[in-house]
Parts: sequence; structure tokens; C-alpha cells
Amino acid sequence: MNPIRARRWLALPAIGGLALAGCASTGMRAGSPGAQTASVAVASIYAQLDQGVQAYQAALLARQQDQSGAGGAILDALDRISRAARMCADTRACDMHRVSATYDQLLQLRQNASSDNPELAGTEAQTLAGESSPVLTLVPQTQRAVTLLKNGGLSDLVANNDAVKAAIAEWLTQMRSQLMSSYVNYQFLRAEMEPAYHKAGLPEALLFGIMAKESAGKVHAVSSAGAAGPLQFMPGTAAEYGLHVVDGFDQRFDPRLEALANAAFVNQQLKAFNDNLELTLAAYNAGPGLVSRLADRGGGDASFWSPQVYDALSLETRRYVPMVLAAAWLFLHPDRYNLKFPAINGAPGKVTLTAPASLAELTICLGQAGGMQDGWFRTLRNLNPKLDPQAVQPAGSRVRIPKQLEGAFASQCAPGSRWMALADTLHAALPPPVAAAPRRALAAMHQYRVRPGDTLVAIAQRFGCDDPRAIARSNDLAHAGALIRPGMVLRVPACGGGALAAADPPGGPGRVIAGRYVVRPGDTLGAIADRFGCTDARALARANRLDSRDLIRPGMRLRLARCAGGALADPRTYRVRPGDTLGAIAQRFGCRDPGRIAAANGLSAPYLITAGMELRLPHCGHG
Repeated sequence: MNPIRARRWLALPAIGGLALAGCASTGMRAGSPGAQTASVAVASIYAQLDQGVQAYQAALLARQQDQSGAGGAILDALDRISRAARMCADTRACDMHRVSATYDQLLQLRQNASSDNPELAGTEAQTLAGESSPVLTLVPQTQRAVTLLKNGGLSDLVANNDAVKAAIAEWLTQMRSQLMSSYVNYQFLRAEMEPAYHKAGLPEALLFGIMAKESAGKVHAVSSAGAAGPLQFMPGTAAEYGLHVVDGFDQRFDPRLEALANAAFVNQQLKAFNDNLELTLAAYNAGPGLVSRLADRGGGDASFWSPQVYDALSLETRRYVPMVLAAAWLFLHPDRYNLKFPAINGAPGKVTLTAPASLAELTICLGQAGGMQDGWFRTLRNLNPKLDPQAVQPAGSRVRIPKQLEGAFASQCAPGSRWMALADTLHAALPPPVAAAPRRALAAMHQYRVRPGDTLVAIAQRFGCDDPRAIARSNDLAHAGALIRPGMVLRVPACGGGALAAADPPGGPGRVIAGRYVVRPGDTLGAIADRFGCTDARALARANRLDSRDLIRPGMRLRLARCAGGALADPRTYRVRPGDTLGAIAQRFGCRDPGRIAAANGLSAPYLITAGMELRLPHCGHG
């Protein structure tokens, strides 16, 4: 039996017998006065850890025997261990793995005591945590949930982990806006998603941490790799956990169903990795097979932080696990970090439309009711994932909205009201659907199956169509920004007078083939020169016997001139344009795996990019 899947019960910890490995990494010469002093300090810390564990075990036994003062003795023992952990973190020669091993043994002792005395489990979870978190006060946690988050008096394990501390700092600085929007979005989704975790005995903070990192609470998020939904399931994993496409709707976009699938996955991996939360999160990001193989190589004591596991994982996964843990920790302890989450009334409600209306129109008439500065579009979309936000729903339709908005809906969105009339007027200004094309024109159209990460703008660029609205009109879509999903089949008109293929042709626009550049729609000599690092477009024109004012046409193949003494190379950077996705950029430059571009730029799922960003492009495929 693999030891990582069957935790051994250790009645008394034997930490004191482990070798003191800390001095080996300090650079001190063995036997020097400095090394001897460090060795004495480290030995004292390890002795305090041992004494704390022994005191904790004795206090647990006293608690089982209903002895007075046992609860205080438990907290005293935990405080002693916490102080030793802080000292270890501040002592260069001290091995923090010893602290981790101590905490693991505390968890074993606690779990064993709980199994012997079921009344102990859960009854003192909040007291033993030694915390005053408002989340714990409002949402009672099970003992297992507290244990999984290392919150049973073990806060220093998180606080003293440099990777998690760095992730906390990232959430509180450049990613603070994402953390706050994640919290707001989650509060309105909580009634849909939290019951799955509660039923599974999992901590709600973990659900929030995963969602904040994966999608920021955007239910319709789709990564360039094909992961979708608020918790970003890949299609294969989704099908394995019961999420399918039903009547054209991808169930990954249903927050309740995806939370159920996520809870099942997490519990299955916790069982496989013996309740090791970090390995479970790594498996969620990198795949269970890879993480299991790496953990097996490390034997029974392998953890996510073990070099044989940590060093073998991708940069994305090494960042992902601490970021999820940090978000979960901040969810539980905002006051510790000068963080104030807004008070959100996320109680769910429903309204019945008394007149036809779309989610977009409801967003306009609701305005900033309830103090929602960013409006309600994201919330309405999240709560009604099956509805196209621009599609008008008939009178009598039931629409989910936050309960606090039911009054505003009745007063501001009633038929004939001032704001509903404005919403009707603005909605009517959208480009109207075009009548069905004549049969002869339809014959000139081609079919294209939407890929993960596609947008109408990217598809138009791929097929040389100057105006993506032509594709929208051909498919009765409201506008060029309309939602499209992987698997949809679109009719693509023959833009620019040329027939279109169903996929990028070999040597298609924007590619570098045999030292020649294939012109894309919208290209100019100046733009091409800039793209390839040439400050003077005339060099490019001379190399192709063109006047610098000559027009170039899509499909033309241009010789890449020598510029500034060197041959023009393949593009190494790319500035993101509006409508771009990482998947579309990868296809444009012949890179089959968008993850390579993501890795080259330190991006992690869901690979969010914005117009104006400059991406480094690795060499892959053509161009």
C-alpha cells in the first residue's frame, strides 16, 4: 500500500530524534563558533516544539476525561508551538519542515481524539482556532473544515510560509480589485454554490479561494485552454464529474452544478492524498495523474513543498496553490490584513416579467440600486447563466435577481416607467437582425465550429473579414460582441470577395513562410516594419520593389528585408489588440498550445489579457 494514501498513527511524536539538518544550508563551517551557537538555538526551538506536542496530547487526554481546565491547557500548548514556529521562521538555520511535521502530528492527534470521542469533533472548532473571524462567527465550520485550512490553532503554518505570504501580498496589492470583485460576485452566488461544500464537509473559504483565482466569480469565464465556468472545469474532467452539454447549454456555466462537481473532485483527491490540501489543489490545477506520480516518488512524507514535488511542477501550479490558500486565508481573516470586505446582502430572489425585457435592459433600469457602483449586469448574468443577456425574454418569464432588488424592479422597471422606457430605446438602437440571405448567397457561406477562446473579432481576423458584424448578421447575433460558445457552428460569409476555408490555410495571413510575411487585412508597410523591429518602412518597400506609398493587399507575400544590419527575425513580441484572446494569438503565430505563450509571460489560468499588453512570443510551430 502506498504510504501517502494510508496515514500512519503515531501515538507520541518522535520529532526530537530527527537529524538537525538546518546548519547544512547556512554556509557556516562545521564546528565554528557561529555554527555552534546556531545549533544550540535550533535545538532549543525543536525542544519547545516537542514539549508543545506532548503538552497538547496531555491536554487532549484531559479533555476526553472531562477534566477542568483542559480547554485552556489545549490553547496554552498551541500557543507554545506557535511561538516556537515564529522563532524557527526567524532563525536561519531552523528547518521549517520540522514545523510542518509538528503540525501534521497535531492534526493526527486531534483526528484520533475526535474519532475516540465524537462529541469533541466540531464542538470546539472555533474556540480551538483561537480566532475571532467574522466569517467563522456567521458560518459555523465543521472540525474537518477547520483542520483542512490549518485553522485549528495552526495559523502560523500559513503565516510563516513565504510562498503564501507573497501570495497574500499579491492579493492585497495588484490583485486587490480582483479579490474584492470576487468577494462581491461570490456573495450573490453563495446560495447556489455553498450548499455543495457544506454537504461535502468542505470549508467555504476553500471554495472562495478557488473561485477567486480561477474566474473572479465570472460564471461565463472561458480560458484559452478551454476551461469554463466559475471554477474552470476542462471539458474532459467536466464530463467525468457529470457536467455535459444539455439542449445546447454547457452545464459548466451552471454555478450550482459546477460547485457540486468541484466538491466531488476535491473530496476524491483529499482521500487520495490523505487530506493533504496543497497536493489536492495542485491536482486541481495540474491534473491528478501528474501530482500523484510526483508524490509517489517522494514516499510517504512527500508534500507539495517537497523539492521532488514542488520543483517538478510548472510555474503556474507553483503559483496557483499559494494563491488559493492566500485567498481562502484572507476570506477568513480580513481584519488581520487591514482588509474590509463590503457588506453584501446576497439573499436570492426572483421576479416575473410583466413585459418583454432582456437582462441588458434590466441592468439599465435598475441602475445602481442598492449602492452597486458597477451596476448589476455581471450579477444578473451570473444568476441567469442560460440567458443571452441581449435576448428579449417574453412577459411571464421568471428571472433571478438579488432579493434586495425586488422593490427597485417593481418601481424602476415597470412597463412605461422612465428608466424602462430609456432601456427600451437604447436596446432598440442595437443593430437589428438581418433578413435571411437568399439561397444563392447562402451557398457562398462556409461553416466554422467555434473553438475555445474564440470571439467574433478573432474569427473575422482569421478569415480576412474586415467587419465582424458581417458574421454576426449572418448568424442572427445581436452584435459583434455577442456571446459564442465552443461547439457552436457559425455561417461565415465570403468576406473580401474570396472563399473562406473552415480553418487557417497553410501560410495564411500573418504567418512567416520561408522568410516571407503573408499580409493580413489592415496591415501597412509601416505597421509590418514596426512589428519586426525595423524603424524605416522604406527598407521593407525596397526589398519588395514597392514605393513606400504603395498599397499592399491581404495575401501578398513580402520579403523580410535586412534592417539595422541584421535580418528581420520572427516577431518576438506582440501588442494585444481589442478582441484578442490567447488562443487566437497562438493560432495566428502557429503555436498549437496557448499555454506556451502563457508560460512565457507568467500568465496563469484563466489567461486574462487586455488590449495594449505586450506579450513575449516563444518560438513554436510556424512564425
